[in-house]
Amino acid sequence: MFSRASSTSLHLVCFTTTMQTVLAAAEVDFTQYVNVFMGSTGGGNRFPGVAASPFAMAKLGPDVQSGSTDAYSGYLASGNVWGFSMTHESGTGGAPKYGVVSQMPVVGNVSNPLADLSQSRASADEGQIGYYKTSLNNGVTVELSATEHAGLYQYTFPSGSPSTIVVDVSHVLPSFRGLGWEQHYTGGNFSSFSDGHYEGSGTYNNGWNLSPDWTLYFCGKFSQEPTSSKTFTGTGTTLSSYDSTAMVSGSERLGGIFTFDDANLASRVGISFISSEKACQNLDSEIQADTTLQSLVTKAKSAWNSQILSKIEVEGGSDEDTQLLYSSLLGMFMIPSNKTGENPEWTSSEPYYDDIFTLWDTHRCHTALFQILEPVAYEEFIRSLIDIWRHDGFMPDARSSNYNGRVQGGSNADNVLADAYVKGVRGAVNWDDGFSAMQTDAEKTPPNNNDPKSPESSTKEGRGALPDWLRYGYITPSYNRAVSRAVEYSTNDFGLYQVAKGLGRNEDETTYLNRSRNWRNHWNPAASSTNHSGFVVPRRADGTFVTQDPLSCGGCYWGDAYYEDNPWVYSLNAIHDVYTMKEYIGGDEKFIDRIDKLWDLNIFNAGNEPSFTSPYLYNFVKGAQWRTVERSRGIGKLYNSGATGLPGNSDAGAMEANLLWQMIGLYPMTGQTTFLVLSPWFPKLTINLGNGKSLKITTTGGNKDTAFYVQSLKVNGESWNKAWVSWEDVFADGGTMDFVLGSSPVDWATGELPPSPASADNDG
Repeated sequence: MFSRASSTSLHLVCFTTTMQTVLAAAEVDFTQYVNVFMGSTGGGNRFPGVAASPFAMAKLGPDVQSGSTDAYSGYLASGNVWGFSMTHESGTGGAPKYGVVSQMPVVGNVSNPLADLSQSRASADEGQIGYYKTSLNNGVTVELSATEHAGLYQYTFPSGSPSTIVVDVSHVLPSFRGLGWEQHYTGGNFSSFSDGHYEGSGTYNNGWNLSPDWTLYFCGKFSQEPTSSKTFTGTGTTLSSYDSTAMVSGSERLGGIFTFDDANLASRVGISFISSEKACQNLDSEIQADTTLQSLVTKAKSAWNSQILSKIEVEGGSDEDTQLLYSSLLGMFMIPSNKTGENPEWTSSEPYYDDIFTLWDTHRCHTALFQILEPVAYEEFIRSLIDIWRHDGFMPDARSSNYNGRVQGGSNADNVLADAYVKGVRGAVNWDDGFSAMQTDAEKTPPNNNDPKSPESSTKEGRGALPDWLRYGYITPSYNRAVSRAVEYSTNDFGLYQVAKGLGRNEDETTYLNRSRNWRNHWNPAASSTNHSGFVVPRRADGTFVTQDPLSCGGCYWGDAYYEDNPWVYSLNAIHDVYTMKEYIGGDEKFIDRIDKLWDLNIFNAGNEPSFTSPYLYNFVKGAQWRTVERSRGIGKLYNSGATGLPGNSDAGAMEANLLWQMIGLYPMTGQTTFLVLSPWFPKLTINLGNGKSLKITTTGGNKDTAFYVQSLKVNGESWNKAWVSWEDVFADGGTMDFVLGSSPVDWATGELPPSPASADNDG
């Protein structure tokens, strides 16, 4: 059963007693519970097309144009389709990236391939994992499937007219925001051969990470010989050459036109960042001439089932919640892209992951779940970050088209490595190199890349405001995003402390623990707002504080002191030093009220990553865990499994990961082994941890929507009175968590408070 873009929920098949049976990995196709259109509209920017496996390099889908609206993933629910391209990202913002190696079906002969060939749709697009379908108003039906490095287009044309495919090398997703982040096509080549196949490359630049020229190669073959094939070049919509089969190269728009007599046609395309020869090898090894579309769909479903979806099994719960869980898992693992063997920049035996958008978004909760559900790929990802440092000089905070950029706050690869280290990721990771990569962020100022949005320091990689950080222990207003950067630099340095401690680097351990407390240097106890005093504010070089309304962040963007949130939120973001935050704010009662005010004053935004952890900090006050549960349930209500089901941009799955933790009933404190206890959604939920290990979570006595307060908890069969668990308690070797829920709050968490490792008083 295919989901439709216009649906707000996914019709599911093969239910028994409305999902009151266990969804067993060995018996159930979990893909049937996935709506690929979840979060694809309403600002979610999710890619609904075909990603044949988690982290697949090829992502085949439609490119839609609708006025001056940016199509970040290529898809828009309304507007005209102007091509179907091989490369997309999912859940990104800023400006679109990729949308290259495109082809467009046209009924009849084409006189000018540079003209507007776009078509509206006769009906809403349809899709499921491994399959996508578009019905165009010209009568052409396009069905898509893909592999990791290749795609299969299956066309059904109206009978009685020639069937034409236009391959446009110069096709690229545009941006209309006027920020200077739009992509450009800068040149390419196209060769059409006597056997009917074609190959070539396109070179492009810019996009959200301001990358210089990068090249993607392609190799295409059809299921039948064309009756005619031509190449073309031109500028804008003006055709300058229109030749029989030949090689064409240059900076003009270019491509090929292939015309066929048959109404049914298949088109196979391989891609590579290395060469057109490698693109042909990818095509021939992954999609042969006799490969059927259905076989690729089946293979894609198997990949997603085995690698991701089967890692969480649930029993009970509503149809909608089950759809929401599995649809969120899909969105979480679309990117980064595994480009191992496809790195044109250097030769290495290490894995290589690209399309990282962005660790600023994902380090808070996405990467922690990534490790749990896909530990093998996660170790590869960590190794890739370190290898990028070896060859590029810095780890990325974001990366795409083989180029670092852009950094929004701190060097948050440091947090990701620290989180992996303290949770036992070892394998083939060279942690001495890992720590050296982190130290590069902490000690070396990156060259300024002269970003027009923040020209005073680098936004490409590293910590652009590091000179102030090292000189003053805080960041002055001479740097953009000074306060939010300072809070993040503190958490980054805490990450270095964690790894230095584990590696026995005692001097570094002391240095970075002390530096992790530097956020305190931005704390102005005199700054006040709505009966609260003390907020992180800008500070001048002479030590004086800038007068700052804590309810304002200016534009909350690149040129302001705070990025994408305000002083209220950033004043709660030193999650490694919570007890100091509590002391500065005025104790437990004021701390609770400070968190409450995020809602009372309409500050909290579930679509903003700096707010992600704030709702669960109640767990650092005895007797207040029930407040965390209330906030968690409220956040869960902002999601659904439909096309508008995300409360903000997916941000490469960060938004989905945030929701998945609500469903599980835990929340990670990044860079630490602590997980705060929330309240699970399902009567039974099992996380398969690999090697025969699992975490089994049960709830009794309540329900997800009206009786969700924790009454009691047992961990591994023992009564538990703490509002947190550690990695060692439930994840290192698996475990059990058995909740009793009820309709009213109960003060059950009377034991030790969660650790606050950077605080002098670590018991609250």
